[in-house]
Amino acid sequence: MENSGNKPFTILHMNELFIGLMSGTSLDGMDAVLVNFGDSPQDIKIMGHSYVPYEDTLKKSLLGLHLPYTNELEDSLIAGNILSQKAYQAIEALLKKTGTTPKDVKAIGFHGQTIRHQPQKGFTLQIGNPALLAELSYINVIADFRSRDVAAGGQGAPLVPAFHKEIFSHPTTHRAIVNIGGIANITLLNPETSVSGFDSGPGNLLLDHWSQKHLRKAFDEDGSWAKEGELIQTLLDAFFKDSYFEKTAPKSTGRDHFNEAWLNKHLQKSYPTHDIQRTLLELTALSISKAIGTHNANIIEIYLCGGGALNSFLVERLKSLMPQIKIQLTDALGMPTQHVEAAAFAWLAKQTLFLKAGNLPQVTGAKGLRILGAIYPA
Repeated sequence: MENSGNKPFTILHMNELFIGLMSGTSLDGMDAVLVNFGDSPQDIKIMGHSYVPYEDTLKKSLLGLHLPYTNELEDSLIAGNILSQKAYQAIEALLKKTGTTPKDVKAIGFHGQTIRHQPQKGFTLQIGNPALLAELSYINVIADFRSRDVAAGGQGAPLVPAFHKEIFSHPTTHRAIVNIGGIANITLLNPETSVSGFDSGPGNLLLDHWSQKHLRKAFDEDGSWAKEGELIQTLLDAFFKDSYFEKTAPKSTGRDHFNEAWLNKHLQKSYPTHDIQRTLLELTALSISKAIGTHNANIIEIYLCGGGALNSFLVERLKSLMPQIKIQLTDALGMPTQHVEAAAFAWLAKQTLFLKAGNLPQVTGAKGLRILGAIYPA
């Protein structure tokens, strides 16, 4: 697609197909969805999905980049190129599966991979090479969604509440959308007040780390290993002494804070490994329920998405901790749980392309509404 240089991206007569890409804090792979946006906010259809897993070498490289070391700059650029190639593989598979051509797609929303998130220092960094992805795909690429919000004094996260508001809001029912990825984030959709949202704390990342370390498995399927363990109350209490849980919104976090080193500093005693897994699962469940209880006690419905929504024991604990609230997966609202976050970045790409704001200042703490992202024309 040629760029004439005169606001070509505000043309509205083209079709409304966008691709959303997401690689989250779980570091397991790249999700891609093809999204068709209709005339109304909730007129949205997932036309197809593809997934490209990451090799252990790439995952190890990405994990290493979360902490400073010699030659990290070069390594981050090399890893960014690899991520763009993975993204292109996912896009190729998606286009083939759906019978779509590059010219049919208006833009790709490319989140990249977060390796540093320090909004209090004025930056957030998602690596990936959007220029390379535009070159490979022949599709407009929109990336770097978080930096503008941080520049405006915000957290740059979470961004998905704006999308949740658009497609999951109900005119009379007070809902919460809980995305359980590596980090868990919560969106509170109260029809009587403005939307709020924040990261509640660890989602899957500590659970996955412990499973990988002791079971040699990427994750604890259905929480079955955690279910075998006993809760270590003293350890759970120590976890909750972390100052992050006392912060008020707007707030966001990531692997910079909750990571292997954070866990190890709490493991001063020897515990059975499955008991630690059980306690980590309780940390995720209880931090979510506490956050919801603290910020708003009038929620009627909770809808879960992200990889953690497929952990049946985690869902069981959430239901036990919040028995008064109806808890379901976002599938019940017509959006498959594993597709929500990638679809959100397709929506954010659409907002950027049509010069519309993509953030919610009351969620991120930014000074105001901002158009997010940088455009890399095909």
